[in-house]
Order: sequence, then C-alpha cells, then structure tokens
Amino acid sequence: MLEAHAHKQLKNLLKSSSPSWPHDLTLSRLVARSLRRMDHTHIQLEHGSQDKFWLGLLVPLCLDESGAVLVLTDSQRRRLFNSELPRLKQKGFTLCCWEAINPPPSGQLWLLNPTGLIHAYKNGYLKSRQLIIPEAERLSERLRESMSLVITDQDWDRLRRAHPSAESSLIELHKKLTFRLFSHATREDAHIRIPSNGILALKDLLRMIAPLPPPWSAFIEADSLNWASWAELDHRMLTWSWQLMPLEPLEVLPGLLKDQPVVLLTGSGKNDFLSTQFQAVAFPATVVANLSEPSLQEPISLFAPPRQPMPNTEVYGQHLLDQCRRLILGQQGLTIVLLNDQQLRRQLASELAAEFGSRVIHETTAPDSNGVLCCRWSWWIEHQDQVPLPEQLIVGLLPIPSLESPLVAARVESLKAKRRDWFRDLLLPEALSLLPSAVAPLRRNCGRLAILDGRLRRRSWGEQVLKALEPWSPLQHLLPD
Repeated sequence: MLEAHAHKQLKNLLKSSSPSWPHDLTLSRLVARSLRRMDHTHIQLEHGSQDKFWLGLLVPLCLDESGAVLVLTDSQRRRLFNSELPRLKQKGFTLCCWEAINPPPSGQLWLLNPTGLIHAYKNGYLKSRQLIIPEAERLSERLRESMSLVITDQDWDRLRRAHPSAESSLIELHKKLTFRLFSHATREDAHIRIPSNGILALKDLLRMIAPLPPPWSAFIEADSLNWASWAELDHRMLTWSWQLMPLEPLEVLPGLLKDQPVVLLTGSGKNDFLSTQFQAVAFPATVVANLSEPSLQEPISLFAPPRQPMPNTEVYGQHLLDQCRRLILGQQGLTIVLLNDQQLRRQLASELAAEFGSRVIHETTAPDSNGVLCCRWSWWIEHQDQVPLPEQLIVGLLPIPSLESPLVAARVESLKAKRRDWFRDLLLPEALSLLPSAVAPLRRNCGRLAILDGRLRRRSWGEQVLKALEPWSPLQHLLPD
C-alpha cells in the first residue's frame, strides 16, 4: 500500500536527518491514504506548524503517480523549489512538477496558485484529481483576492469603443454614478457603496450589447447578493475605481471542495469558525485528524490594566499615546504597535516620532534594533518573517473587523438577512483567528504583550480573547529592563 511504502521511505530518510517534527510519519500516512482512497481529508495542525509539514506531505507525492494538484502561494512555491525539492533530491527522491495553467498530460504533480485553481475549476480540469491545499485556513481570503474585480476609467473607455452605439447611454450612466458617489462622500478618498439600482441599470444595458470585453463579462456574472461592491474615490483627480469582491468565495464556488477529492491542511488547531465555513459548502470530510503537540510554550507577560477607556471615547487617543510612551521608554528592543484604524495609526506614529525620532517607522521591514514599528494586523502577520523578533507587542485596537469596510459591511448585511448573530458568527471569530499567529514571534523571544483596548475587560467576549492568547501570565506593573 502507498501508506506503508511512504512510511518506510520517510522513516529511512529521517534516520539521516536532523531532529524532525513528531508528526512527520503520521502526516505521510494520512496523505498517502487520502491519495490512495481519493477521499476528503481535513488535517488540523497546531499554530506554528505551517513550515513543518513539507516532508510528510512531499514524500507520498514522490511515490504517487495519480497527478494530484498542489495549491501554493508564491512564497510557498519559492520554498518548495529553493529548499524542499533540493533536500529531497539529495536523499534520492524526485518529484515531477507541472506549472502550466492547463493540466499535465501525464502523472506530474500539478502546481497551481489560487488564481490558477479558480481557472481549473471553472474549466472542469479538476475532475478526478486530488486537491491538496496547505494553509487552508486562509483559502477563502486568497480566493476572494483572486476573484476580485477592479473597474477603472480605462475599462469604461474600452467598453464604449467596443460598442459605439451605446456610448451615450454609458456616458450618462457613468456621470450619474460619479455625481452620486462624490455627493455622498463624507471625507476625501472615501470608500462608498455602489447603489443597487445603479448596478441593475448597468447590467440591463450590458446584457443588450454583448459580447463584452474584460472585466465586464465577469461583472455580469457577479451576483449582487453574493458580492460586495464599492467605489474608491480619488478627489484629487475626481475619478473613482469600482471594486468588487465575493462575500464568501467558497459559496460562490460551491463544488470546489465537494466535487473532487481534497486534502486540507490547516494550521489553526481546532477552529470552530473554520469548521463552520467548511460546513456551509457541505465539505464531506471522511477523515478529520488533529495533529496536536504538547504545549511547551512559556507564558507571555500580558499587560492589560483594568478601567481603560473604550476606543469610541474622546480620551482614547491620548490614553493610547500616554501608554505607548510608557511602554516604549522601558524597553530596549523592537516594539510592534498593532492598529488597523488608519487615521489613528498614522496620528499615533506621528506623535511617537515627535518624541522618539527616527526610531519610529510605519510598515517598513527594516526597523532599528530598538525601533518602534506601527502597522496593521494583516501587514504584521504577512511580514513578520522579514522583521527581527520583537521584545514587545502593543495592541492599540483588537483586530475586530470594522463596519466602515464595504466588504465587512456587506458580509454583515448578508448575515443579518439570514437572522444570524453577525458579531459572534463573523467579526469576533475572525479577530480571534489572528491572535495566535500575531503573538507567535513574541513567544519565541519571551517578550511582553500589552493590550490597550478597553473592550478586553469591559465586554463579555474579552474572556474569549484571553483564552485565545493562552498561555499567559498577568503583568500588573511596568518595570524597566
């Protein structure tokens, strides 16, 4: 059997390797079993295991000739080619990889990025092929980015040139939308929801003048009930770009995880929010395995004093500045300040720079050894491998998605229409899912975590935030190094 063969080969390989991940052999058997049976498998890895699965995944693929599909991001693909495949080659393993957008003619491993995966699914290339998706907890996010549409002034011009008979109607419709969007803007460069009647009027017109150049053909297919649609205004040029994103990509592509065998590797442990997403698209998991590890993490020191002001109060900005100043003064190493609110983040970075000078930077991967890096949560998670380990993380605001985001607002409206608890079913779980990966570098450096968001102690859901951060120990007073 493939499982036994993969187990034996990997065991021999590990004898001559440095200390391995304890689940290498188990993972190889699970992957090999799924490849042989062509089933639906969900393998749950612990936080921090994202880079440890490669051997257990690749050895069965080296021995299999079924032509599986491995879905990788650009960074994962670089690691595969620059590190993992050369290491396997030294041990006598070869893996034939096919990188074209169309399927391989024989049994090579087909490498696709999320955009290529969507293309293959829509063209029926995935039938009877085993899908393998590492970091599947971020699959929805990556599919959403790949499926997103951006319509600019140049796209309107191309549409008018393709159909001169409809030019006057298109110009008039564009003018009406432009006037309405700018008249509803409350600040410069705002993001404004596109009115539904404007979308319907445009789609009615486009259906009469087909065929359409891209991206208009994709725009026609986008169901307004399942897609968020908004305009990003440029007051300097008095222009706007039209942004469209699917609310829940897995529901827009309902057969992606159901119509062909799939192995999902998730690195967020047991994640109820993720399980709900998979259940929503009827993912028929025949095997669910949780490869947990004994917790050997040292508790991080958590500074979260009671009676902090709420973020919507007038004094919060000053509170944030005062506490950040105290926290930075007592530290010698790198400090990361996490804050999604752009206006508040830039204001805080400016005020801190007035006191600490060039030590303070904004979303740059080259901080001083004692620097202060202000950034969004998503930026930090994406770039933390390019930044030295921090001595301190300061949470200015917990990463609760903001309803000012048109995408978030549209997803909330969709849940409201289904009479669901949009905060506990969407906003809170998404925030909790970010916490372990955000604080992981801090644990490796035995650093300090400070949470200055008053909601942590004043809201009932604050206990769930504290639980997601475990293990931690309370820090009652600030002491200098």
